[in-house]
This record gives sequence, C-alpha cells and structure tokens, in this order.
Amino acid sequence: MSDKFNLIRHQVMWDRLISLVEEQARTLMRVAFSTVVREAGDLSAGIFDIQGRLLAQAVTGTPGHINSMARAINDFLSVFPPDKMTAGDVYFTNDPWRGTGHLFDFMVVTPTFKDGKLVALFACTAHVADIGGNGPDPNSRDVFAEGLFIPIMPLVNAGEINHWLMKLLLANSREPEKLEGDVYALIASNEAGGKRLTKMMDEYKLETIDELAAHILTASDRSMREAIAKLPKGTWRHSVTIDGFADPVELCATLTIDGQTIHIDFTGTSPVSKYGINCPIGYTHAYTSFGVKCLVAPKLANNAAVLDRIVVTAPEGVIVNAPYPAPVTARALIGQMLPDLAFGCFEKATPGRAPAEGTGASWSLRFGAGPGVTGQGGKGTPFLSQNFQSGGMGAHWLHDGMAATPYPSGVKAISVEITEALTPLVFWRKELRRDSGGAGVFRGGLGQTIEVGSREDAPFAIFARFQRVKYPAAGRGGGADGAAGTLSLASGAAVLPRGTQVIPAGERLVVEMPGGGGLGEATQRDPAAVAYDVANGYVSRQAARDHYKVVIAEDGQVDEALTAQARTAKPERAHV
Repeated sequence: MSDKFNLIRHQVMWDRLISLVEEQARTLMRVAFSTVVREAGDLSAGIFDIQGRLLAQAVTGTPGHINSMARAINDFLSVFPPDKMTAGDVYFTNDPWRGTGHLFDFMVVTPTFKDGKLVALFACTAHVADIGGNGPDPNSRDVFAEGLFIPIMPLVNAGEINHWLMKLLLANSREPEKLEGDVYALIASNEAGGKRLTKMMDEYKLETIDELAAHILTASDRSMREAIAKLPKGTWRHSVTIDGFADPVELCATLTIDGQTIHIDFTGTSPVSKYGINCPIGYTHAYTSFGVKCLVAPKLANNAAVLDRIVVTAPEGVIVNAPYPAPVTARALIGQMLPDLAFGCFEKATPGRAPAEGTGASWSLRFGAGPGVTGQGGKGTPFLSQNFQSGGMGAHWLHDGMAATPYPSGVKAISVEITEALTPLVFWRKELRRDSGGAGVFRGGLGQTIEVGSREDAPFAIFARFQRVKYPAAGRGGGADGAAGTLSLASGAAVLPRGTQVIPAGERLVVEMPGGGGLGEATQRDPAAVAYDVANGYVSRQAARDHYKVVIAEDGQVDEALTAQARTAKPERAHV
C-alpha cells in the first residue's frame, strides 16, 4: 500500500470518526429527558484512544464540556486502568474537579472492545435535570450544598447496571424520572458510538485504531505548530472587569507565545468567591483554549494534539482555579467570559484579528415556582425550568456581530413554546432589542427583549445570575460598547440581575439582554448599511443620526446631503 494511498485512507477514516461521534451526540439528544439536552444540545461526545487522548469530538455540544472531558478522561484512567476494564462496563462522575465543572454535568465513559480487545473509549457529558441540593442557586457556600456529589465509580458492571446507585441518584433529585432518563440516554450515547466504531473497523479490516490515532495526532500537531509559528513571539497582558455576583470580578491574563506553544496565565485575577461562580481549572482551560483556537486555528479539528499546544495556568485560590470544595454551580458565569479575555490579549499581539466583546455568559432563563422557591405556601403549580437565550456577539473585522447568539457556549436557544408546554409560563414578547448593538464600522450583535408571565394567579421566580449589566461588552478599535442588560417588571419596577427574584402574581418580567460591542469608528460605516439597519428595526433613526451621523429620510432612504453635512461637521465645543 503506497504512502499516498495510506494517507488518503487515514483521512477518510478520520472523517468517519467525526461522523460517528456526531451520531453519538445525536443519540443523546434524541433520547434525553432534559430539555436543555434534547432541545439546546447542552452536551458533548467524543472518542478517545486507550491512552486517553481525544481523537474526535462531535460538532454538536459545548466547548466547556468537550474540552473539559479531554482532560478529565485521565482521571477516569487513574481509577480504572485499561487492563482492569471489561466489556459492558460504564463509569461515571459529576465531580466538578474530575469532570466538567459542576454537579449538574454527568460525565460517562464506556470502554469499547472488539474481539475481546480494548480498542477505544467513548465519553459523553450532559447537563442533567436535577441533582438535589440548592441546584442553580449560587448562594451555597460549598459544593456539598449544591447537590449530590458522585466520585468516579462504576455505573454499569459487565452489562449489569448498579441499581442501588440508581436508587441513590433518584432519591436525591426533585425530578427523578427525568434524571433516570438522562442517565440511560448517556449510556445509550456511548453504546451507539461503540457500535459504529466496531462496524467501521470491520469495514476497514482494522484490529486496532492505534495507527489511525497516530495519524490524527501527528497531523494535528504539525498543523497547530504551523499556525503558532505564524504568530509573533512575546508576552502581552489584558484584563477585564465583569459584574460577578455580589462584587465585580477582575479577570487578568498574560499571553506568552514562544513559537511552539501558546501559554495563558491568570495571575492577578480576583480570588475565589464565596458564591458559586467559581471555576475549576479544567473548565477554565476548556473555554480559554476554545477562544485561542477560534483565532489561531479555527478550521483545525479539535483533539488532544491541538489542545496540548495551549497551556493554561492559574494560581490556586483565584476564581478561575477554585480548589475543592468551593461552590461552583454557576461556573459558566466566569468561564464563558474567558474567550473575550483571551481575545484582548491577542488583539495586542496581532492587531486587527480579534472581535469586539460580546455577551459572553449566556442569559439562561432559570424559572421556578413552589413552596421552596416562592414561599407562598405552595400556591400555584410547582416547577423548575431552564430556557437558554442569549444577547449579541461582538462585531468582527469582516462583518457585524451576530444577534442573540450564545458565543462561546454554542448551545441552541430553546423554543419558548417548549417552556410554555411544560410550565404555567407564557412568553408575551420575544424580539430583537433595537439599538443594543454597539455602533461601529461593523455593528455589534443585537440583544433581545423577552417578556414573560404566568397563566396562573400565582408568583414565579427567576434564578438571576446575569453578567453585562454593570459592565457592558466593550467595543474595539473605536467601536462603541454594546447596551447593558436590564431586568424589570412590566409595571416599571427594577428587578435585581442576580439572586432569586420573585415575580408577584399578575406581574410580567421583562428581560432586556445585552448587545455586543462595535468595531471601528461608527462614522465610517456605509450609510447604506445604516439605512438597512433602520429599515429592519435594528437601529432607530435617532441612533442613526446620533451615532453614525447618517440621516434617514421619511421614505427610508439616506438623505445624502444632510448625512454629508453631519459627518463633516466639527464637534461642538463644550461650554465652560
């Protein structure tokens, strides 16, 4: 077999691996009971060689899950070495420090055997319905109060499920039927991947995938090194301030590029919070490396070789390297802001590449009602619900920011009709938020406005933990900041953006999500693009005049004479 033919053959098999892990992820979505998995894709799926190296990941899923799994698999191998694994075994955990960052995430690992020989490991993660404790409430003071903590242990032994363990799990969940369905969905997901792999191996007459793994990792490492070699060598620093929970949080990063690796260190970042917004280092690594890869090698397939070229460090005790047993249930509030921090470093190293800041941490709407939530003696239907939504992305150097798009999490927005069908809630309004995108040559992505109430004469609550309220997404290169997010009642009263907020019976909650930052001077934007934005309701006539110096006539066309006059007029001097 010629080297050229072998190269093509390996590339075809590599593509097949990516296809089969996508089927693995889709299996999880099809059979999961949790809405956030089934509708939003809050999951990950991947295949690993028997050394625990990530070979391929599903397209569906979040970087927080897949990149955390890529590191966590080694913890599983330390507990269950390959020579101790047997066919039919399944292992799992929700340990935030040896899994994917908080107790809601179940990580499941399944060894795959062919002809009695271990050939690969499949792993998947999903955000399960409920695991007890204070759940999504960041007010817990340690991880023990956040829910049931499960160390790495067997879930299935040689094909026999651990029924006593299942009883323990279900006894600690407010939604045991959903949790049980999610557990079996995770098992089925890995099983689907394993079946497809052995079928592929039969088709290509493979006894192992070792040679294929070597090809994937060698080729990926070479490509990643080539991408890094194009970057300037040196050290650059950047910091951002975000809302945090009770107090603002300072995130500091130092980027060092040495020609072979990209190193990001978080020395100087705020210390661990007493609230559950802390990040285990694995989750920090996951979102930081994702942000780096988006800029450095966006088209390169993600695997162990690529991730190994990105080194992330942080002193223990800072909020991005929280030690056990710190509370971590809302670790996404910090982790999902890290790509913007990395972009700030890279904009100093390679100007003109990084987008403006966006919403970052998604504005997930966590609703609930019942005695333990609203304190109204059980009035109204008890429920817990999570509906993924988002504000806008930052503007790019080539195009406007995307509206209402959850970068960097990648989860899909959940249809409001799903939440309405499962709860007493009614969504009265869901629309793009005019003028929320930061002005610039390229405009920031728009946030959205959502108005929600209850069909019942009963209160409901929102578990609020929103960012970009006090510190909006920053523009870049002269672009304006995006609009800050706000919460209020339809009657006009303000609602706090963090903590459990009870919405009185008969009232509606109005959530206005933040917009992304703009990029470049707004007065350099094409007037025709401004007119298009006004015609489509993205920008108001007043904002077009004030920020872009573009005058839109009553017929919707650009008044070229007044626009030229506005753009050439000297700014008025302030009166002393």
